[in-house]
Amino acid sequence: MNKPLDGYIVADFSQLLSGPAATLRLADLGARVIKIEHAEQGDLSRSLYGESVPLCGDSAFFQAINRNKESVALNLKSAQGKAQAEAIIKQSDVVIHNFRPGVMDRLGLSFDALRDLNPNIVVGTISGYGNEGPWAKKPGQDLLVQSLSGFVWQTGSDTQGPVPVGLALADMFAGSQLVQGVLAALISNQSTLVEVSMLEAMLDFQFEPLTLFYQDGGQPVKRGNVNGAHPLVAAPYGLYKTQSGYLALAMGSISVLATLLGSDELAKFDDPTLWYPQRDEIKQVLVELLKTNTTSHWLSILEPADIWCAEILNWEQMVNHPGFKVLNMLQSVTSGNGHAYTTTRCPIRIDDQLLTSLKGAPTLGQHNQKVSEQFHA
Repeated sequence: MNKPLDGYIVADFSQLLSGPAATLRLADLGARVIKIEHAEQGDLSRSLYGESVPLCGDSAFFQAINRNKESVALNLKSAQGKAQAEAIIKQSDVVIHNFRPGVMDRLGLSFDALRDLNPNIVVGTISGYGNEGPWAKKPGQDLLVQSLSGFVWQTGSDTQGPVPVGLALADMFAGSQLVQGVLAALISNQSTLVEVSMLEAMLDFQFEPLTLFYQDGGQPVKRGNVNGAHPLVAAPYGLYKTQSGYLALAMGSISVLATLLGSDELAKFDDPTLWYPQRDEIKQVLVELLKTNTTSHWLSILEPADIWCAEILNWEQMVNHPGFKVLNMLQSVTSGNGHAYTTTRCPIRIDDQLLTSLKGAPTLGQHNQKVSEQFHA
């Protein structure tokens, strides 16, 4: 199938996660992504992440996020390497990088320099905290950004202290938002500098609690002490242990739950205005009740009544479930060294077609000769 970005070329100077997450999505949408890597060590994620899970000669992390790309290994501090990079840029539509502020300038590849090379270039950059202020030169690392953004106070219960999410959310959100900006810039059909910081991405992600913070006089976040899952949502919202596993309960009527579950104690909480301020007390009743039977038992009662609930699955249970299988979310790709591996596909469908590719992640410098022949320095 023809993909929306077929014919577009992306010169990708990014590494680790946020930038590569953006260029992965651009590649999924059809763009040719030429990954320009350090001549000797390549993208740091080839060895920095997932050291205990090697895959195709690099880390599994690198293989997962750099599929469907080409690799050119260049020394950007040498005249030859710089000239080759400039030749690629001249024929590219987009340049992506996630260096700390000032690094591209020192390499002679500032936005003005890139625009001089290519008057129509769209430049997308991701930083940790923006280009100004006391945090500008701090390392843009996901856990640090989660911590500085206040996000770690949104998860878990008050008794736990700050709780980070076990995924690199700041990186992935920043990458996703950069893609949005780049696509908008491509539509405008003029040279544009698109900038996203990981911190701003995390602040945007928290628009709901931050808006509330400025309306309620800056009250501290109260997550509750029993099964905390969302600091702004009343009981029964949370995860509950059962005899056979765990059950998730989303928003719902406590009175209806009391009737369905046959709980006189739960029925005492019949005032909806108290379901938020008394959420700990209500949840504790549910904790004691739901552990007396299995997840499947409770689902058989709650689901027919259209109560928002779900079994909590681990990865093994999830990938074997028909609900996962029907999505066709997996694809087999072949890395630059010829080894095949299973990974996820792009989650976007266009005209009911899946966006897939057989290309896995490249070996370091795999496409040097090909690119050199096509993009003459």
